[in-house]
Amino acid sequence: MKTSPSPNTHLSIGRLGEQYAAAYLEQCDYRLVAANFTLPVGRNRRDAVINAELDLIAYEGSTLCFIEVKARRSDWFAPPEVNVDRRKRRQIARAARAYRQMFALEDELYRYDVITVVLGEDETAAPEIELLKNFWREEQLKKRGWTERFYD
Repeated sequence: MKTSPSPNTHLSIGRLGEQYAAAYLEQCDYRLVAANFTLPVGRNRRDAVINAELDLIAYEGSTLCFIEVKARRSDWFAPPEVNVDRRKRRQIARAARAYRQMFALEDELYRYDVITVVLGEDETAAPEIELLKNFWREEQLKKRGWTERFYD
């Protein structure tokens, strides 16, 4: 009987995936700026600070890239990028907006990428890495009104 992975295993898969992703980006001539960059993006209803994390921030040429890394042992159930859902995209966009404001980069070109890393069950096998450039745009995240939702 297979047991579910412990939280530490889950975190170590994520860390390992981020290391592979960073190395892959450097091979693709990206210039890494930051990893696991956490910053405040607002407050909740109880006035507690809400923090968001950007996995990797890099430049490809003159384009600033905010990169979400999704690592898995296997993709038999679903590809890793399906976990970058609308809520996650909004959270990353909010953090990216705060990052760009913090460093006065509002006028620079930017985009949102996703890197998937499938490590495989065999520890010795090379991971499968895929870079999904321009995975979403902020225009896609705008909230729809009530009438648009029910009458389109």
